[in-house]
Amino acid sequence: MKRISRYLPLFVLLLSCMQFAHAQSGFDVNIGFGAAQDKSVGPVDLNTLLPCSSVASANCASTPSLDGFMMGVGANLMLWKNFGIGGEVKFEPTKQDYLIFQQQGVGVVGDKLQTRVTFYDFNGIFQPVNTKKVAVQLSGGIGGANVKFYEKQSSSSSILGNQNFTQFFGSSNHFQVHGGVGLQIYLTDHVFVRPQFDLHYVPNFSQYGRNAVTSEMVWIGYSFGDRP
Repeated sequence: MKRISRYLPLFVLLLSCMQFAHAQSGFDVNIGFGAAQDKSVGPVDLNTLLPCSSVASANCASTPSLDGFMMGVGANLMLWKNFGIGGEVKFEPTKQDYLIFQQQGVGVVGDKLQTRVTFYDFNGIFQPVNTKKVAVQLSGGIGGANVKFYEKQSSSSSILGNQNFTQFFGSSNHFQVHGGVGLQIYLTDHVFVRPQFDLHYVPNFSQYGRNAVTSEMVWIGYSFGDRP
């Protein structure tokens, strides 16, 4: 909940625009569940975190691909029947192992570098199809991608037993361009479900193997205001 609250002011701003909207406008809020995908950057040197010169080196370790579970929050303000604006945030709710280091010393089981990835974007929305039961949404805009790093350590001793602790290590921010297509299906006059496919282009996304990140989400939401 703490992570979601960081982005709530962005959606409160959209909500405040409702009073200025045309009588035929509508305001949607939604939560989503899905996944994002990107390739692994490949083996890296544990000392420098640069690509390994030799895969056979003892200091060389593999990095994972991005394929974890994502959650999201979003809001759309449809100022006209076919055009509107919106924003969304997608994030990994749990940390993922990125690198596992070698044993650091006597009594130290190991040291892990973990990550948590977040995407956020602000979009223009075009609805070429907008009926009482279904709407096709094409969205495009800009935003950012954030990768937070955490250091997780484990230790074991005869006195203290097994211990684990995690601390924040660093953060990497990137610009991104976003495009998406979704099919918004109304279960009632106001409640909807929207399967959506997205493409995030993140220049210099060095933590993973390519700059193009794909994602699939299922959004569940509620529409305020008038509809066709």
